[in-house]
Amino acid sequence: MANVDVMKILGGLLSSGALSRGSGSNVLGSIIGAVTGGGGTSNSGLGGMVGGMLGGGAAQTGSGGIGDLLGGLLGGGAGAQSSGGGMGDLLGMAMRQFGAAQQGDATQARDELRSHMPRGMDFEQAEQQAEVLIRAMINAAKSDGRVDAGEQEKILGQLGEVTQDEVDFVRRELAEPLDVQDFVRSIPRGMEQQIYAMSLMAIDLDTNQEARYLHELAQGAGLSPDVCNQIHEQFGAPRLYR
Repeated sequence: MANVDVMKILGGLLSSGALSRGSGSNVLGSIIGAVTGGGGTSNSGLGGMVGGMLGGGAAQTGSGGIGDLLGGLLGGGAGAQSSGGGMGDLLGMAMRQFGAAQQGDATQARDELRSHMPRGMDFEQAEQQAEVLIRAMINAAKSDGRVDAGEQEKILGQLGEVTQDEVDFVRRELAEPLDVQDFVRSIPRGMEQQIYAMSLMAIDLDTNQEARYLHELAQGAGLSPDVCNQIHEQFGAPRLYR
């Protein structure tokens, strides 16, 4: 997207936690800790496990439970590979791009990313995926109708060094009426579970509106009740289906 660094925006949203709520936010915190190499996770074991996946290690396949789930979501199973590299690669690039922007090196970092993409990914494809992830988190946050003007300004204020075009992009997405079916049509094939998981991370799942949104998203993305329940269970969130 011209004049909008969606990779940087995604990194800013992840880093600030502005759109991360509920049980899944703890998982996201561990992911961020692993990507940045920091110790800011609430679960060092999980942080180390995710770190292995993000680094491409295959030794975690026997860890079971959330390790298996995150391995599929982040490391990229067959489905994720069909739409490019793994989610871990994408989140890692977003976090690095955000960090570079805070140092005033966003343009240089962007050029370096273009030249050193993970195998199986191209930059335009990565940007498309980053944009869909941004929309997934924003749409989930809007699902209970509570992103008011004050909350919008708070989110915008946590994005770090952004241009006016980038502020306008996020503001438009926050103000856009929620259209689940239109969003579902934009999801790249193979990213359905990742999009659902990121959406779950952005809500508390304590309202009927949020539950209905996730149900509609799951139906549109072709995810079975069993798959959804597995994701919820591994993230420590209430089950959606009985």
